[in-house]
Amino acid sequence: MPHFKLKDGAELYYETHGSGPPLFLVPGLGGDSRFWMPNVPELAEHFTVVLHDHRGTARSTLSRIAYSVAQMADDALQLIEGLGFDKVHWCGHSTGGAMGQVLAIEHGERIDRLVLSATWAKTDAFFRRLFEVRAEILRELGPTAYVKASALSLNMPPWIRDHAADLDAAAAKANEAIPVPEIVLSRIAAIVAHDRRADLQRVRAPTLAIVARDDMVTPLYFTEELVRLIPQARAYVLPDGGHFFPNIHAEEFRRVLTAFLLG
Repeated sequence: MPHFKLKDGAELYYETHGSGPPLFLVPGLGGDSRFWMPNVPELAEHFTVVLHDHRGTARSTLSRIAYSVAQMADDALQLIEGLGFDKVHWCGHSTGGAMGQVLAIEHGERIDRLVLSATWAKTDAFFRRLFEVRAEILRELGPTAYVKASALSLNMPPWIRDHAADLDAAAAKANEAIPVPEIVLSRIAAIVAHDRRADLQRVRAPTLAIVARDDMVTPLYFTEELVRLIPQARAYVLPDGGHFFPNIHAEEFRRVLTAFLLG
């Protein structure tokens, strides 16, 4: 499986699928690019889809560093350059959207079109409290409790009702998915510290911000703020789907994404 070596020697696991304009699909806090797999086959019919696991997660190097959103964005920028792309479409979900903001602000020449999925410009009291609780659960009760508790905010209630076996399976693999809790805690601190609200007027890439109305991790008002602050950005709001709406409503998500990127 391909790995890309970063300047400091750490390695990013990555995959490419399909052909066409390059599209980076970037996952959220969990950092595991397999989040996107339900959408990859169809998107690969139109794009060269690039996936990567964030450093510190999944199949990438489990670096014990002080994480930041800027560091995560720089890792991705090194991958963009290493793969020989001058400019890419970027679709970032949650933390991946925060990374996309950094790149669009600091390296705008690299971003063709920007899709911000369920993300935020600056944290608030709600977001901080949510992630303080999640971090405390991980520190005090461990990965299994963390995965179980996180699922309650990441997924909409009807999906949880109908997918108990899937959630049980994820909880059973929690220690495998989170082998170094300290890394997750550092990544949580990184996203809580993210604040690019004052710089978003510098974004020049055409931007689409997508969210579900019932998202309990990045509520609708975060997307409304992004659209106010990014020049000529527009929003698409799904009626439901929770934080993981790209997979709950995959067909609609792909339709909206593809229309925007190819429009």
